[in-house]
Amino acid sequence: MTNEQFKEFAPSIPTAPGIYKYLDAEGIILYVGKAKNLRNRLSSYFGDKKYQLAKTKVLVRHAHHIEFTIVETEHDALLLENSLIKKHQPRYNVMLKDEKSPLVYICIKRERFPRVFLTRKVIKDGSTYFGPYLQKFRVEQVAELIRKLFQLRTCTLHLSQENIEKQKFKPCLEYHIKNCAAPCVGLETEEDYNRKIEQIKNILKGNFAAVKNHLKEEMQRAAENLQFEQAQLLKEKLSLFEDYQGRSTVVSPNIHDVDVFAIADDEKEAFVNFLKVVNGAVIHTYTLTLTKNLDEDKETLLVFAIQNLRERFQSHSPEVIVPFPVVLPEKDVVVTVPKIGDKKKLLELSEKNGQYHLLQKKKQAATATGRQTHAERILRTLQADLHMEEVPLWIECFDNSNLQGTNPVSSCVVFKNAKPSKRDYRHYNVKSVEGPNDFASMEEVVYRRYKRLLAEGQGLPQLVIIDGGKGQLSAAMKSLRALGLEGKMTVVGIAKRLEEIFFPDDPVPALINKKSESLKLIQQARNEAHRFGITFHRNQRSKNFIKTELTEIAGIGAKTAEKLLQHFGSLARVRAAERAEVEKIVGKVAAGKVASYFSEAAENEEHGSN
Repeated sequence: MTNEQFKEFAPSIPTAPGIYKYLDAEGIILYVGKAKNLRNRLSSYFGDKKYQLAKTKVLVRHAHHIEFTIVETEHDALLLENSLIKKHQPRYNVMLKDEKSPLVYICIKRERFPRVFLTRKVIKDGSTYFGPYLQKFRVEQVAELIRKLFQLRTCTLHLSQENIEKQKFKPCLEYHIKNCAAPCVGLETEEDYNRKIEQIKNILKGNFAAVKNHLKEEMQRAAENLQFEQAQLLKEKLSLFEDYQGRSTVVSPNIHDVDVFAIADDEKEAFVNFLKVVNGAVIHTYTLTLTKNLDEDKETLLVFAIQNLRERFQSHSPEVIVPFPVVLPEKDVVVTVPKIGDKKKLLELSEKNGQYHLLQKKKQAATATGRQTHAERILRTLQADLHMEEVPLWIECFDNSNLQGTNPVSSCVVFKNAKPSKRDYRHYNVKSVEGPNDFASMEEVVYRRYKRLLAEGQGLPQLVIIDGGKGQLSAAMKSLRALGLEGKMTVVGIAKRLEEIFFPDDPVPALINKKSESLKLIQQARNEAHRFGITFHRNQRSKNFIKTELTEIAGIGAKTAEKLLQHFGSLARVRAAERAEVEKIVGKVAAGKVASYFSEAAENEEHGSN
């Protein structure tokens, strides 16, 4: 959309709050935004372009038209904007950046006598999930605490009331080493087991006081019933739990249930840190990475992150602590911008975490620009060793395979960025060559490969490796000349005996250090081509081995023929076998066809001899 087109359109835009959508010529939504005043907000996109970011200019240039929806309040605009972004995921709206570290959840399985375990997958089967947790070692500490405090089953048995009453199960080793109370044989009731599950949920929610009270009550009850060993065991568990609670980050006992958010950003990304505080302790922390697609302000980014994080962690805290005022979709949530006190200290802790991630990202970027990756170093060394004009990001290697001239095949393996690209591997049945002729086979396969690439317009590799000496290399060059590709790719041959590298029309091998990484990459490609070709060749030989006189019988396939040959050992023994014996192997119908075939063949031989 141009400035002139917008000027004609602008008078029709209301000054009320609402949302607006940029759409392309095909009606696809490019961007969704909200505004207190729609006309003023949209006009800002078409002002002095000298002060606009490049991404904003690209959005405006790609937009074909603008649509808007009026709402009653700015709060309603926020709700509608959030809903449309989730539904359409426009390309120019802020995006979540996937974390490299896999996330971990604690699952309480929906079943009788629920299991509690760590998982990376969330299955919507009614089970309860806590998390996600980014630091696996922290969640493993919690899982270990739960295991020590409560005896839970780990088996996958179907513990229905009917199965337990019928005594289908026996106590396992976990019961005997006191890790499980054996609900499978009725030694623990479902009511008692579920009380433990409730306390586990309290731990995971941060309700430590409820867990302590539960353990104290159980200890008191055991003591009153003169179960002193049980009381001592519960006392040890209480001490273990208090030790765990003591290692948690205690903020203030006066802060009960709050979510804390802070943001740090640069030109391309933003990092929003989240602290979950329950009963005065930080029970969870997470930093979300956002990728900017336009000139989003901090308020927009923070609101987007708060909604995402509270939804992801299923948080319903009534209070949110933030560094500056924001408007949230949830009207009943109190937004606090602290100036002093414990809440201010909490916010400062969150800000430190966000700044840490920002500094780490800048440090990684600076380190990355100052060094080459392992693959880049190898490829640049290979480029220098072979005197190439381009870095060989795309390498192809050819190899022939045959056994005494039978089933000649060839293979082509592809390496991209110094790593095998197996989806691009190709194998070839040699069509125009009879007998063991490696030169002619190489000529045919190289011609077929690059004729196909040219026809499909797929581009060409920077480096082609021919497994073999000067003869195979000359044969490959013959095909490349026929296709007009000579000089458009670097082509080398690798001789097996001395691992020498040859260039076309050069009788002297290239001088490459035998220990260099570039030679090792060439050898890796050659070995991979050989392995791939041998595998394909074996498969072809196996197929041809099954092609016997038996497969020429109408109704007898390769599998039936293979069964007969495996049982009898040879075609002659199949011919001489009794029909009843053949029936045992392949059935009456197939046995009848085999018997009829050999009977007719015997009659024809007899008539022929007469």
